[in-house]
Amino acid sequence: MLKIVIPLTLTLSLALISSVGVSAVPAIERLTLQNNHIRAEITPDIGGRVVHFARRNAPNFLRIGAEVKEHPAPLVTAESHNIGYLGHEMWVGPQSAWWTQQDINVERRDAEAVWPPDPFLVLSRHKITHQTEEQIVLDGPASPVSGVAFTKRYELLKERPDSLRLDVSARNTRSTPVSWDIWFNTRVRAEAKVYVPIQDEKKLRMNPFPGDKVAPPVYQLKQGLFSFELKAPPPGKTIRRGKVFMQPSAGWMAAFDQGQVFIIQFDLQPESLIHPEQGQVELYLDYQPQHPTASLMELEVHAPYKTLQPGEDMQAQEIWTILPYEGDFTSEAHIAFLKQHAAALGLKNL
Repeated sequence: MLKIVIPLTLTLSLALISSVGVSAVPAIERLTLQNNHIRAEITPDIGGRVVHFARRNAPNFLRIGAEVKEHPAPLVTAESHNIGYLGHEMWVGPQSAWWTQQDINVERRDAEAVWPPDPFLVLSRHKITHQTEEQIVLDGPASPVSGVAFTKRYELLKERPDSLRLDVSARNTRSTPVSWDIWFNTRVRAEAKVYVPIQDEKKLRMNPFPGDKVAPPVYQLKQGLFSFELKAPPPGKTIRRGKVFMQPSAGWMAAFDQGQVFIIQFDLQPESLIHPEQGQVELYLDYQPQHPTASLMELEVHAPYKTLQPGEDMQAQEIWTILPYEGDFTSEAHIAFLKQHAAALGLKNL
């Protein structure tokens, strides 16, 4: 019988790996913006996204995927698939055109694939071009899929110490025109109660997702505000999943969760400027009571759809505000709180 002798140095190396694990992969870089009220963490890695936003010493309001720790250095190619880092990231829209304006992945182009999003926009490392205690600026790479490059600026506001401003510019890096909108996507827990001002239910459309175990979300309209009702799936179903597209009546939405209120403000646009496949505000709910780590809600905002000539750019912005909340977790208490702060924050149609 052949006897295999393992050298002592290899034996020690294997023992060391066994004792400390093999995950010697460095963590993502985190850049911090904070004051006496709030804390934000932005990474230049994995798409230049926001990975933390909360009151000082309060739980992270953003829903973050385990992949942030498990897969912090993705390989970015035209064949890359989406990685569930979550947090806040920026896309281009409409979704139906994601792979139609490129020739480096012909299979996805010909299929008019609606998933995954552009890997170069959401997975690539961004360059830090400016960093102070109040502001961070990141430059993303030129995407061969979308034909644009993002520049993102995150800034604390001196006049609003509870707030963070997000500015993004999308520049056409090709020698031919491209047509897109800027799409903000912010993930929170499915358990968050989110309100969007809407005056006409005809300005709302629900897109349920298919599946034998999937039921559509349930929503209500109360005092001119849309919100999901987090009801358990009916018998025979395990998931509530779907997306609602809205033309809001004012440029804001608010989410209540974990003793905090997260308010996103944006420029209200005429419906005619928003791509007809999208809504200026979109909420995606994936609620899985039996698998809470898989549940989430997405708070999405679209800027106007534009055609950019070579070298031309377009801009969009959001202002994030986060306040402490100690009231009851009911619609009545939430709406009363929003009305109380509406004048100070500029929340219209309340």
